[in-house]
Amino acid sequence: MVKAIVGACWGDEGKGKITDMLAADADIVIRFQGGSNAGHTIINDYGKFALHQMPSGIFNKNIVNIIGTGVAFNVPYFVKEMKYLKENGLYNPAILISDRVQLLMPYHILFDTYEEARLSDKQFGSTKSGIAPFYSDKYAKTGIQICDLFHEDVLKERIEAACEIKNVLLEHLYHQPLLDPKAIFDEVIEYKKLVEPYVVNTTEYLNKAIKEGKNILLEGQLGALKDPDHGIFPMTTSSSTLAGFATIGAGIPPYAIEKIYTVAKAYSSAVGGGAFVSEIWGDEAQELRVRGGDAGEFGATTGRPRRMGWFDCVATRYGCMLQGTTDVAFTAIDVLSYLDEIPVCIGYEINGVVTNEFPVTPLLEKAKPVFKILPGWKCDIRGISQYDKLPENARNYVEFIEKEIGYPITIVSNGPKRSEIIYR
Repeated sequence: MVKAIVGACWGDEGKGKITDMLAADADIVIRFQGGSNAGHTIINDYGKFALHQMPSGIFNKNIVNIIGTGVAFNVPYFVKEMKYLKENGLYNPAILISDRVQLLMPYHILFDTYEEARLSDKQFGSTKSGIAPFYSDKYAKTGIQICDLFHEDVLKERIEAACEIKNVLLEHLYHQPLLDPKAIFDEVIEYKKLVEPYVVNTTEYLNKAIKEGKNILLEGQLGALKDPDHGIFPMTTSSSTLAGFATIGAGIPPYAIEKIYTVAKAYSSAVGGGAFVSEIWGDEAQELRVRGGDAGEFGATTGRPRRMGWFDCVATRYGCMLQGTTDVAFTAIDVLSYLDEIPVCIGYEINGVVTNEFPVTPLLEKAKPVFKILPGWKCDIRGISQYDKLPENARNYVEFIEKEIGYPITIVSNGPKRSEIIYR
């Protein structure tokens, strides 16, 4: 069976934990898009980890972990994460890298930094990981595939062609030093010996695995509202965050996915700019931020404090619809246990009219939240493993949201550890 694990809203929903948990029954876990620009926090028997580029199935023995074709593959970061895992007791994990994945080049990070500086107060809140310049090159057909490392004449030619274009921008737009194609080639060709043991034709491998009935997990990065087509444009990421893209980024048939787990957090958080209708500020936001999981709500990649808000039924319903959700995994409900009352955003008021449809960005920026106040449960619920043992108000909270979004909540996570989970 093929399952996808994706985010409902802005990301930061707890997909890493859900992947780590479901991977117990998986044969293969695949990262199908994004790069090292977002982190997945996982707490298990090995300890606490913030993964960025590595698939979250890495902690389960006998699982093959795949970096799919749709990923922005940062080789130095891959080496860094392999060292990080080894230092924490994980040796020789089974990893395959698609022979068609494209390389995040050193100049992508430079251009990301230069562009954010040029935009000044209009910047997109980039993590400066080179993601937008990478995908720009990919779709402009000036990117570098990993297979080019094994054909030096091709690699040299493609680097020279890319530098010719970029040096015009560096000189006339950014007023920064020009790129030296030879220096870049000399740096990048060193990647070859670092990745050679892992690079294979993952498309053939995966399609064979599907025919053999293997259990496969497709792991997404960020959430539906960060999708460049359907999200809060232009405050989005640069690759599709939707389950529909998973088949492309992995290289499998579109009909292969049978289950789509969409992860939604019991409250809202976001990193970066853009409209955020249910956002809260000040002491109210800080208390929720600090209570949010063992590490609090701070970006796993940047360490930036996340913007906080109450659960948004409008955004989550939209995200679940886009993802083609079969199951909702509802995470971090334990974080809300301190509250007497819990606001839930059930609609948007735009120009005096209330709607539950998620609008385009210019209207979204005018939207005001319409809240329903639900009673809290005021007790610690971590460690409860049966749904009917939750306090009545906690169950009411789950069931109210399930009805509002219109998709079944089949998993409730009441803590950051792999074992802190309730199946409905």
